[in-house]
Amino acid sequence: MIMIDFEEYIKQVEPDKKEKGIIWQTAIGLQQTDGLKTSAYLMETAKKNIEGDITFEEVKNSIDNYYKTLSIRHDNTNDRTEEADKVSARIVEILSEKTFSFTPTEYINIHRRLFSGIYKFAGKIRDYNITKAEWVLNGETVIYAGADNLRATLEYDFEQEKKFNYRGLSKQQIVEHIAHFIAYLWQIHIFGEGNTRTTAVFLIKYLRKLGFEDINNDLFAQNSWYFRNALVRANYKNLKNNVHATNRYLEQFLGNLLLDENNVLKNRELHVNFMLLNNVTDNVTDANKNVTDNNKNVTDVAENVTDDNKNVTDATEDVTDDVTDANKNVTDATENVTDDVTDVTENVTDDVTDVTENVTDAIENVTDRISKILALIKANNLISTAKMATILSVSKRTILRDIDKLKQSGQICREGDERTGSWKILKKETVI
Repeated sequence: MIMIDFEEYIKQVEPDKKEKGIIWQTAIGLQQTDGLKTSAYLMETAKKNIEGDITFEEVKNSIDNYYKTLSIRHDNTNDRTEEADKVSARIVEILSEKTFSFTPTEYINIHRRLFSGIYKFAGKIRDYNITKAEWVLNGETVIYAGADNLRATLEYDFEQEKKFNYRGLSKQQIVEHIAHFIAYLWQIHIFGEGNTRTTAVFLIKYLRKLGFEDINNDLFAQNSWYFRNALVRANYKNLKNNVHATNRYLEQFLGNLLLDENNVLKNRELHVNFMLLNNVTDNVTDANKNVTDNNKNVTDVAENVTDDNKNVTDATEDVTDDVTDANKNVTDATENVTDDVTDVTENVTDDVTDVTENVTDAIENVTDRISKILALIKANNLISTAKMATILSVSKRTILRDIDKLKQSGQICREGDERTGSWKILKKETVI
């Protein structure tokens, strides 16, 4: 694996060598976002740079001359390998610089520096709409921003991020916000190609500006393909197939990157088929659980009926004994009373049955409404209680009462205030 070649430099005590080794790992690893591989020549040139034998400028010149020579000699060369080598060297140069400005111009300039001489549109905003078949989406595409408003959309996202106040947020909340921002930035896709690599380089520089100096760059080196797929899943939804956009995977990546978490990052788990299979399994499990619960309720009702019948039998036997000891007149009277008791018993039984059915219906309605509330929150964690009440055709007070039950049972919580906050589901639905 490419990363092993630089391990000895990362372990060195000398900061310059260690830092260069990490940056080279990151730069080369990021080529995997577009399925590219670097050449053996780049590896040797990178080692010379890490050792301090040549400068970054000399690295770039050496690679340029190498591919000019190949072209003159008509040697077989892969244009994409040339791209991977040159872009890797340029990423190293940019990440080694201590300068940065959080502006759309900086973002565009990074693209220009990375892909100058490789793409004719380097540093230029695309003027056409694009689609990209994604493996993780079974060949489907993310819906990218339209070409007619790319600059305005980019500037809006930057302006919103500049206004955002990180004060008082927990580390986890910071990670969640950064995931939200970077997912939106990537979705704009303002360039024809190279958006993910540009976004990754910009993100690393921005994280440093935010104070994350010691980020785990191995993540970009070893999981850059996961990073790209996480961006895809953060911006794709297909409600017909029950697939929703989610920042979950991007947050797992950033959790490992910034918080030293140990989330398992597996690309296959991002594939929509994997998610659909899980959804089906969860639905089957929930259905089986509901059947089990219903069977238990039926058993309980049957046991109650048996107990009631036994009580009626015992009472009848007592009455029969009394009737036997009485005279014929008393017997006739007792028979009349027995008939009356039978009628009353039937009426009471009917009333009990009606009440039981009403209670059962009420419980089912509450349980069904609780499930619908959870489904609404899963679909839109920003939904208001008033909106839930409208959708479910109940009063807002009913919704608030159900929300309290969900909170007390530990299924959901509210993050932020009532106006701008969001719901968060803490565990799977349970019967309340």
